Amino acid sequence: MLSGTGAGAEGGIVVPWPVLFRHRMHRRVAGSDRYQWWVLWTVLAGLLSVNITFTVFVVALPQVAKELHTSVTTLTWTSTGPLLAFGVAAPVLGKLGDLRGYRRLYLWGLSGAALSVVLTASAPTAGVLIGARLFDGVQGAATGAASMALVLQAFSHQDRVKAMGWWALVGAGGPVLGVTIGAPIIQYFGWRALFWGELPLMAFAAVLAVIVLPTRDHPGEPVADPESPEEGPARPARHGGQVDDQPAGPGPSDPPSPWSQLDWTGSLTLAVSVTAGLLALNEAPSWGFTAPATLCIFALSIAAGAFFVMHERRAANPLIPLRYFRMRNFVFPLGARAFTNFSYMGGFFLFPILMERVYGYSETRAGLVSTARPLMFSLVAPAAGYAAVKVGERVSVVAGALVLTVSMVVFTQLGVQPSLVVIIIALALSGIGIGIATPSTASSASNEVAPDELGVMSAAQQLITQIGIVAGIQVMVSVQASGNGGVGSLSSFHRAYAVGAVVAVIAGVCGFFMRDTPRPGRRSSATEGSAYDT
Repeated sequence: MLSGTGAGAEGGIVVPWPVLFRHRMHRRVAGSDRYQWWVLWTVLAGLLSVNITFTVFVVALPQVAKELHTSVTTLTWTSTGPLLAFGVAAPVLGKLGDLRGYRRLYLWGLSGAALSVVLTASAPTAGVLIGARLFDGVQGAATGAASMALVLQAFSHQDRVKAMGWWALVGAGGPVLGVTIGAPIIQYFGWRALFWGELPLMAFAAVLAVIVLPTRDHPGEPVADPESPEEGPARPARHGGQVDDQPAGPGPSDPPSPWSQLDWTGSLTLAVSVTAGLLALNEAPSWGFTAPATLCIFALSIAAGAFFVMHERRAANPLIPLRYFRMRNFVFPLGARAFTNFSYMGGFFLFPILMERVYGYSETRAGLVSTARPLMFSLVAPAAGYAAVKVGERVSVVAGALVLTVSMVVFTQLGVQPSLVVIIIALALSGIGIGIATPSTASSASNEVAPDELGVMSAAQQLITQIGIVAGIQVMVSVQASGNGGVGSLSSFHRAYAVGAVVAVIAGVCGFFMRDTPRPGRRSSATEGSAYDT
C-alpha cells in the first residue's frame, strides 16, 4: 500500500487511516492461537448490548403506559410483536447470511439494533414504540443468526459445545444484569434513559466486530480481506462495475446474485406458518383455544407448513434442506431444545403470579427471588459445555431434562406456607437443568449442518426456541387459569407445573436418542451407528 510518496503520487493508492488501523489490528488478533475465542468474546459483546434491556423493559411497562397515555395490555405488543417479526424475518435473513457472509449480516444487525434503540428511546406515541420494537425483532433475527453462525464457524465440531456454554451464559445472564443495573436507572432517570444507555455498548460492540471478525465472501471458505492480502488468495479487484478492466456483464464465471438464490416461496410459507402459530398461541388464552378465530389461525399455520414441506422437496435451492430432518442428531436436539424451553419459560412466567397471588409477595420481592433461576442458568452453562466434552452431549441433555423435571415436580408439591429455601432450590434446579442441556442441544444440531448453511441453521434453532417459549407460557398459563379453583388457587398452579414436568420428561426422551460428537480418545455413542441414521 502506498500513500502517494516514493512510487509517485499519481501511481500511489491512498488508504484511509481507519482502514490501515483495522488491517493492522486484525492481523495481530487473527494471528493469535486463540483467535476463535476472540471471535466468541466479540460476538458475545454484541449479544449483551442487544439483550440487556429485554427483561427490565417488561417491568417498566406500567410507567411507559402512563407516560404514553395507553394501557399495559396495548403495550404487551412490545414483547409479543418482536417474536412475530422474528418469525417472519429469521429464515430469509439466516439464508442471506449463508449467501452473503455472516460478518456483513451481523454488522447490519447491530446497525439496525442501534436504530431501534433510538426510535424506542424517542418514541412519542405507543404506535411508534410498538413499531420500533417490531423492527427490533427483525434486527434480532439478523444479529441472532449471524452471531451464532460466526461462533460455530470459528470452532471445531468437538469444541462447539464449549462455545455454546458461554453463549448461554450471556443469553441468560444479560437480562439478569439488565434488571440489576436497569431498575435503578428507570427509577431515577426514566425508562428512556435505559435505551440511550445502550448506544455506547452497541458502538463498542460494532468497533470490536469490525476489527476482530473475519471477512469472508462465502461462509466456510476463507478469502482475501480487502485490506489484507495475507489473509487468503488474491481476487480480482472490482471498481465501478469493472473487473480487471473488463466490462461488467453476465458471463459463465459470474456468481449468481444472492437474491436470486434465496428461496422466496419457502421463506414466505415458513414465515406464515411460524407467525400464525405464534400468534395463535399468544392469543389463545384470551380468545380461547377452541374459539373460531384461534382454530382458523392454527389451520393457516398447519396449511402453510404443509405447503412449505411440499415446496422444499422440489426446490432447486431449498431454504432448509429436508434431508436434515432425517438425521437424528438434527431432529432430537431441536426437539429437546423446544421442550426444555417450554417447561423452563412456562414455569418462569408463572412464578411471579404464584408468589403474588397465592403467597402474598410484593412484585419487587417476587422479582428478586425469581432471579435465582436465570442466574443459575448463566453460571452453570459454561461449565456444562466443558463437562459435555467429557461425558457426551446425550448424557448432558438427559441429565439437564431430569433436573428440570425435578424442579417442576417440587413446584407441584408446594404447600400453603412453603419454605423460601425450598422455593429457591426449585428455581435453582430449573436454571441448572436448562443450563446443562442448552449447550449440547445447540452444538449437536449445528454439527450436522454443512458449513455454508450455519446461518439458516442458527435461525432455525432460535425459531424453535421461541416456539417452545411461547407454547410453554401460553399452555401452562391456560392450564393454570382454567383450574376449578380459580386463577388464585394453589391447586391450579400445581396442575400447570405438572404439565411442565411431563414436557421436561419428553425433552429427556429426545436427549436419549441423540448421539455424542466423536472425539479423539473417547468412545462415544456416535460410534454405535451413523449420525445420519433416521
